[in-house]
Amino acid sequence: MSIYETLSHIQVELKAPKNLYNSFGKYKYRNAESILEAAKPLCAKHGCTLTVSDEVILIGSRYYIKATATVQDKDGNAASATALAREDETKKGMDGAQITGTASSYARKYALNGLFCIDDTKDPDSDEYHNQTAAEPQRDTNAAAASLAARAECQRAVKDYFKKNNANENDAWK
Repeated sequence: MSIYETLSHIQVELKAPKNLYNSFGKYKYRNAESILEAAKPLCAKHGCTLTVSDEVILIGSRYYIKATATVQDKDGNAASATALAREDETKKGMDGAQITGTASSYARKYALNGLFCIDDTKDPDSDEYHNQTAAEPQRDTNAAAASLAARAECQRAVKDYFKKNNANENDAWK
């Protein structure tokens, strides 16, 4: 079984509900730790390992944290997704290490979202979407962009795999 077939099975089985609550903003959310807690047993079940790493990069005059989430099988075949989060120059009540840690957590969450095809958005035509947007504050544009980029990267990787292997993409979901 290829790494993308294994990853596909993990994606289908993965349940990472929004199990945390922000009482200030009055919304539910999930963090990287919640995703990792749900993903690790599935990776073990399917004979692969999951790693997440960070890299500090400078783009222009701003520092970003680049997080990479990788699933690797026993033969060394791997699939990865990356996400970026920008460090705020200052944040009231936080020192530099805390600011970097916040950006790291954010980037890791979206790298994991991309790798496991976790979509934080709802279909705009659904009642659930209208209830969610009425109940939750407007999303940070960085979060929305990161989610869209992660989803697009995941879709590209799956399509590229099937094209490269002359396989029918629909067969993966049977």
